[in-house]
Amino acid sequence: MIADGTYDEAVLETTQIGRSLGTDYFGLRDELTEDERKYLDMARAFVDVEVLPVINGYWERAEFPWELIKNMGELGFVGDGIEGYGCPPMSPVAAGLIHMELNRGDGSLGTFHAVQAGLAMRSIWLLGSEEQKNRWLPGMATLDLLGAFALTEPTHGSDAVALETVAVRDGDEYVLDGAKRWIGNGSIADVIVVWARDTSDGQVKAFLVEKGAAGYDALVIEGKASVRAVLQADITLTGVRVPLGNVLPGARTFKDAVKVLASTRIAVAWGALGHAVAAYEAALSYAKQRSQFGKPLVHFQLVQDQLVKMLAEVTAMQLYCLRVSRLEEQGKLTDTIAALAKMNNTLKARHVIAEARDLLGGNGILLDYHVMRHMTDIEAIYTYEGTEHIQTLIVGRDITGVSAFC
Repeated sequence: MIADGTYDEAVLETTQIGRSLGTDYFGLRDELTEDERKYLDMARAFVDVEVLPVINGYWERAEFPWELIKNMGELGFVGDGIEGYGCPPMSPVAAGLIHMELNRGDGSLGTFHAVQAGLAMRSIWLLGSEEQKNRWLPGMATLDLLGAFALTEPTHGSDAVALETVAVRDGDEYVLDGAKRWIGNGSIADVIVVWARDTSDGQVKAFLVEKGAAGYDALVIEGKASVRAVLQADITLTGVRVPLGNVLPGARTFKDAVKVLASTRIAVAWGALGHAVAAYEAALSYAKQRSQFGKPLVHFQLVQDQLVKMLAEVTAMQLYCLRVSRLEEQGKLTDTIAALAKMNNTLKARHVIAEARDLLGGNGILLDYHVMRHMTDIEAIYTYEGTEHIQTLIVGRDITGVSAFC
């Protein structure tokens, strides 16, 4: 990266998507605007130049990559299509391309970005007051301020609407009590969007808990075999006092949380695509260089069959992502469309990565070849924002008119 927060033309020329490995088989780059192509090239350069040379070490040590995070803010990657408030201007497609590339580099970086921009910032943007937006969003866009999104609970993952964390009104404040689990950035965030049930009316609402609040305790979850370089925490809320000015006025029911989650499920679909692209590119590169039985692997029919089927899945995932982000741009995105995209792409990414792991043989389990890291990370991406089965039930209810959740 050079001084003005960009890369020189030589770096961008060598890292443009599809230039060397053909991962844009249908020429979808031609469907992008000039600004979208710039974001794509910048994000790809960041991953190739800064992330891939060092990320295995962070992953293996389960260490948060502070230096990489700082650079993401300087490059203007954080905003997720939010308009104004100091956020870099980008279309939903540009935001998706950034999600794709960050996850092509590493699932932990992608998860951090999804939490910061897609969950925490988007909650404040969609549901917050003007004062709240002006206070938090500019600093969050530059990563001078970090955010977290606390919805999932120890006993309520997929059944998020049944959350037990409560908010009790006490004069000009609310008092929060409860517990949250798997909260990305929960131990380092400056502001945490906490979802709790207001005891006065039984509705689920959102509260901004600031760093250092008395009664807020975060314990980093250890022993993870997936997204190891991002910090996720168990949160305990014991009599945490939140002033009325820190209540998101647009969050009045659980349906308002769903508005945030619909957009972030698109980000997950893009992220899954990034993991699949990484695995396919690694497999193709390896097959060209690795020789067995006297010739490179690409000369064998079975290997070509694997590569072509992987490419077919990647290309289909690209089409999914481009279409749903264009629908979001047009204001036509629904939670069911987002659910279908998330379900399809995370499922297909698992398959592509497994094929790449198989093609690399014994070397496939080594971090040097990156595929195994993506194989473990996709398990988290496949699970969060609702499992495949939950997404299936969301879409199934829409097309049949019958709820099969119970």
